[in-house]
Amino acid sequence: MGTVTKISFDEFRRLQDAADPWMRYELDEGDVIVTPSPTPYHNIVRYRLRRALTDFVQAHDLGLILDETDFLLSPNTVRKPDIAFIPKEKLKGLDIYRCPIEVPPALAIEVISPSNLAQDTLKKVRQYVAGGAGAVWLVYPSLHLVEVHDPSGIRVISEPASLIEERLFAGLSFHSLLTDLFAEDPTR
Repeated sequence: MGTVTKISFDEFRRLQDAADPWMRYELDEGDVIVTPSPTPYHNIVRYRLRRALTDFVQAHDLGLILDETDFLLSPNTVRKPDIAFIPKEKLKGLDIYRCPIEVPPALAIEVISPSNLAQDTLKKVRQYVAGGAGAVWLVYPSLHLVEVHDPSGIRVISEPASLIEERLFAGLSFHSLLTDLFAEDPTR
C-alpha cells in the first residue's frame, strides 16, 4: 500500500511557481492533481459558452467571466473551473494580478470530458458549493446536455431545449445555445 502525502496551500503555490507554464494543477483537499490538456472539441465548447456568457454579462454590466483561473475554495482546495462568473458586487477588492482568487465564483462551469470520473466530478461540485459558489454547471459535450446544480436542486437541460438561467442572470435565455454549443463543426 502506498503512502499519500498531503501538501499545504503554500507548498502548492511554490509548486505552481516552479512549474512550466503549460502544466495545469489543482489542489484537491491537500492532494495535487495534474490535469491533462483538453481536446480541441473540449476547448471549442468551452470557448463558445464563454463567448456567449461574456457577451451577455458585458451587455448587462453584471460582472466578470473568466476561464481557466484558480479559485481558493478552502485552505487546502484550489480549483480551476473551465469558466467562472464573478458578479459585479464581488469585484470590489479583487486583485486581478493575484492568483488564486479568494472570492468564490457565483457560477463555476466544468466541461466534462469522457475521461472524467463521476466521483471526481461530483467531488468538484461539492467543493465549489462548500466554497461559496451559487451554482455549478456540468457541460457534457458527448451527451449534448448541461446539468445545473444550484440551491433548488439539479436540473438537466438537453438539446434542443433552451438553457435559461434567471437566478444568476436575469433574462438569460439561450434558445439555440445547446445546438450551437455542441456542434461538431469547429468553424461554427
